[in-house]
Amino acid sequence: MFEGQPKGLYALALANTGERFGYYTMLAVFALFLRANYGLPPATAGIIYSSFLMLVYFFPLIGGWLADRFGFGKMVTTGIIVMFLGYLLLSVPLGGGTLALVVMLGALLLIGFGTGLFKGNLQVMVGDLYNDAQYSAKRDAGFSIFYMAINIGALFAPTAAIKIKEYAETVWGFSGNDAYHFSFAVACASLVVSIIIYYAFRATFRHTEGAVRAKDAEASKAAELPAAETKERIIALCLVFAVVIFFWMAFHQNGLSLTYFADEFTANKSSGLESMAFDVWNLVLLIFIVYAGFSLFQSKSASAKGISAAVIAGALGILCYRYYNLTGEISISAPIFQQFNPFYVVALTPVSMAIFSSLAAKGKEPSAPRKIAYGMIVAAIAFGIMAVASYDLPMPQMNENGEGVHVADVTPNVLISVYLVLTFGELLLSPMGISFVSKVAPPKYKGMMMGGWFVATALGNQLVAVGGLLWGKVPLWVCWSVFLGVCLIAAIFMFSIMRRLEAVAK
Repeated sequence: MFEGQPKGLYALALANTGERFGYYTMLAVFALFLRANYGLPPATAGIIYSSFLMLVYFFPLIGGWLADRFGFGKMVTTGIIVMFLGYLLLSVPLGGGTLALVVMLGALLLIGFGTGLFKGNLQVMVGDLYNDAQYSAKRDAGFSIFYMAINIGALFAPTAAIKIKEYAETVWGFSGNDAYHFSFAVACASLVVSIIIYYAFRATFRHTEGAVRAKDAEASKAAELPAAETKERIIALCLVFAVVIFFWMAFHQNGLSLTYFADEFTANKSSGLESMAFDVWNLVLLIFIVYAGFSLFQSKSASAKGISAAVIAGALGILCYRYYNLTGEISISAPIFQQFNPFYVVALTPVSMAIFSSLAAKGKEPSAPRKIAYGMIVAAIAFGIMAVASYDLPMPQMNENGEGVHVADVTPNVLISVYLVLTFGELLLSPMGISFVSKVAPPKYKGMMMGGWFVATALGNQLVAVGGLLWGKVPLWVCWSVFLGVCLIAAIFMFSIMRRLEAVAK
């Protein structure tokens, strides 16, 4: 899995991990913060939330355009600085008045623009590591590793957001609304870590930082494709972009309607074995077991196998000890459910890679476009589970402050299972989609095409607001059925253009 990868991959992945940790720490509590701090109804909070997600994924188009002219490395560094300023503004507790709302919106604009300069361009640099012939066959695996690293940061984010907020309330004496800002401040610190990692290991990827210079004009012309092929590739990418809009529309309900469901309809207490799932360190131990298990079977030396077996035994021992020392119930905070998606990504990435490696060895591995289509079907299944689980539940209710009222105690296992299914869909679609773009995009338009992927994500994120608009207006099962339907329609369309997509990917 990790063998034969370029060294620059790990440096860029770790730099991205730090940035994503801060972003998802902020995002874990953001929708609830909007309702609690400003008294916003679900629909209005949903519009702000989805508009922010839209900005985060729209600005990479501009960031890619700038990088094609001024260099990817310069845009990545500038993006970190701009994001830092945005998170710093968001970290200042100004109350719930008009000034606070304006400052918050300004902070979101800075974070969105900074992310646009950073995110897409960093991924283009990752893709360019595989232009070297010795690494070209490792491209899909490399993006899977890169995507896994992103989710390591996201895994710890919900726990960090909840714990720092609770600490600010209980130890420092801040009110519940003001305490949210300390969760946002975590992002500032994580960006400092990211920039340190980036420059400490810059030598391993520096050759990917630049844009096309005048002195490289002849080499650039040699790499250019015929106009007809360039057009066909761009059309194919745009068709894929149109499909993934609807995946992100559904998937990013994790921070909006699925978080509302966790807050208002899911049991807020847990005990026994189930309660262990809400401790991030137990999830980390499970990840160690998965990776050590692969190492145990893949290692060639006896010493490596012995170390792997020791790691598995040690992790299992700690988990057993923790289980037998459980006492009473634990409280469940709604944002904590957002840790399950990144946990599944990290834990299942080697599993998915092993499956596809085995299929590739037999000549049966699905193409990247086909994996994307399967991902849409899997996402539809996830919302089908939600529709069935919500069929006889009451309508959502609000108190006089606009906050959701807890009206049911659905077992947490429903959301835990749904996040598992959604993650299977994500693993099929997201890393494969990014890899597909980096492979198919014409050399002259790499930055812009990667920006196009993010624009599609941005449009999907803007449509996330549909979850907030439907919340409390229709029965829950109808809400989830909307997302089920759009995912199925997108999958059918994807299969209808499959031959065209697979032709350009050869």
